[in-house]
Amino acid sequence: MTNRKSEVLRRIVSKDGHNNVRIDNVEGMVKLYLHDIWTTVVDIKWRYKLTLFASTFVMTWLIFGVFYYVISMGNGDFEAGHNSNHTPCVVNVDSFTGAFLFSLESQTTIGYGFRFISEECPLAIFTLVVQLVITGLAEIFVTGAFLAKLARPKKRAETIKFSQVAVICWHQGKLCLMVRVANMRKSLLIQCQLTGKLFQSNMTEEGEKTQIHQSSVDFCMDSSGECPFLILPLTFYHVLDEQSPLAGLTAENLHTRNFELLITLNATMESTAATCQSRTSYVPQEILWGHEFKPVLFRTSSGRYVADFNFLDKVQESSDTALHGNNMEKLKMEMDYKKD
Repeated sequence: MTNRKSEVLRRIVSKDGHNNVRIDNVEGMVKLYLHDIWTTVVDIKWRYKLTLFASTFVMTWLIFGVFYYVISMGNGDFEAGHNSNHTPCVVNVDSFTGAFLFSLESQTTIGYGFRFISEECPLAIFTLVVQLVITGLAEIFVTGAFLAKLARPKKRAETIKFSQVAVICWHQGKLCLMVRVANMRKSLLIQCQLTGKLFQSNMTEEGEKTQIHQSSVDFCMDSSGECPFLILPLTFYHVLDEQSPLAGLTAENLHTRNFELLITLNATMESTAATCQSRTSYVPQEILWGHEFKPVLFRTSSGRYVADFNFLDKVQESSDTALHGNNMEKLKMEMDYKKD
């Protein structure tokens, strides 16, 4: 029984929408990541990104400081007893510390006052031009990646909440699987669309067994799959009819089935017009047969509506007794009668 439970609860997508699939034994993984360096830098964790951001500046200051120090050394600027005709490459740079400070001042454009390049040293002038071009490109790349990660709609998706469980009950005369979705910000999400994917093993007509087979599960709200905006907690439903990949699901076999239902909400943020996507998944143990969601929207004495998130995951048993009994033949006859 324990082995069976652990098998059923194995997830492809976690409840908070993260991918649980581990990628192993990919030849040339580092090379592939370097080919798409922009996505790699944007996707890395914040601690690595901040380290990269700081080290980009420090390392370029240090590297070009070494160049200026070597150029000055080759020009003999550090030798004692210069004659009056000697012109240093970088004026007032007498040590590596001075060369490092000159590199920093040049790159951050806070010079030139005390330290500056003389016109008698073309190599130092060329090095300065190369530094400004290379470091300018590097800073644009790192700063752009930094801002891109800040502006990613992934964080907005964290303020979209799904119900912890799904329910199966009657809705508008049809047996439906229902999930509840809520927006926890006052800013609107527009053009919302909820889609589903069913992951389960499958046997093809040729006898080939696929460990993970994907089937589309359509969700609707009222008469369409899209809602104009998500400002109130909404309940989306999927009709369990003959065309449904969950056809044949009953109260008896629900917890013996081995599947995972991935739910994805695609929406557009009204404030930025950027798209965001939020995901969650349900396994059979998280689907309640014969239950319905409790009301989550209330009206105050002042006439305002209040969405109480304490009731977002609250469910109650459905009043339809046919859903609780074992007479599934009677239930099927009722569905056929209502269809006719």
